This record gives sequence, structure tokens and C-alpha cells, in this order.
Amino acid sequence: MNVIELAAELMALSARTAPKASGQDFIETKVITGDDLKRLNEDMVKYGVESGKKNFDRDGKNVERSAAVLLVSLNKPKKAGLNCGACGYNKCDELPDFKKGTEFDGPMCAWRLIDLGIAIGSAVKTASMLNVDNRIMYRIGISAKRLNLIDGEIVVGIPLSATGKNIYFDR
Repeated sequence: MNVIELAAELMALSARTAPKASGQDFIETKVITGDDLKRLNEDMVKYGVESGKKNFDRDGKNVERSAAVLLVSLNKPKKAGLNCGACGYNKCDELPDFKKGTEFDGPMCAWRLIDLGIAIGSAVKTASMLNVDNRIMYRIGISAKRLNLIDGEIVVGIPLSATGKNIYFDR
């Protein structure tokens, strides 16, 4: 295992141990390297063309130049049971079950989305502490989901690089 892969595994550990609503964990992580990075890059470019959405090619090139990508997802997140209304429904049992969306599946409990954000923040904090360049990318998640690289209704990718200049800000 190289140092970037080790950093990715430590980031996954940070995501795993991040606090979660009601102490329930629906976070999944997976480190992508090698041929899967190439597949991810190719699908991102393809999806950008198919959907007509901008910057999938740019971010795909970033993935191609990365040493690893950490995927973080919410996999079958249950409602938190707080009846808080943050999802748009007054009671949790009114929130409909997931339906397949264009890119991700929903609707879902707002607290589970907060859990995902906290897990991602914990992961990138670890990358920062290790001086590993990274950027949180929603576009990676779309292709990771399309390629079944990780289970989950919503997926986010964090590409990792360690070079003399941060490749994720050459935009």
C-alpha cells in the first residue's frame, strides 16, 4: 500500500468514527485505485456528454491524475425518528420511501444528510492533517453510483493527490 492509499484508509476511518444522529451509522466508504480510477474517469466524461452537464470532463481528468479516490455514501439510511420537519414533512413516517432519481435516490431524512456531511468533513480534515491534496466532488459520486463501485442512495467522491501543486484548483 502506498502512502496516498494509507491516507485514504485513514480518511475512511475518520468518516466511520464521525458522530451520527441517534448513534445510527449508514455511512459506507471505499478506496478506489488503479483500473477503477480509469473506469471512473471514463464514465465521468461519458456522463457529461450524455447529460449535457458541464465540467464532468474537467473533474474526470482530475480523477485520472489522482493516486486514489475515497468514496463516501449513505446506504439505506433510515429516518432518524425526530419528527423535526427538516425534510419537508412534519412526521418521519410521512417521508416517502426512496425513489430512483436522475443521479441519486431520495427523498431522505435531513439528519442523515448531515451525517454524510460530518463524515465527509472528518475525512477531509484527516487529509488536511496529512497534507494530502483533495477536493470534495459530487460528480465523482454520480459515476461511482452508475458503475456500482459502492452501495448507497447518495455518493460523494474525494480524489487524492500529493504533488508540488494542488491539481484540484487548476480550474
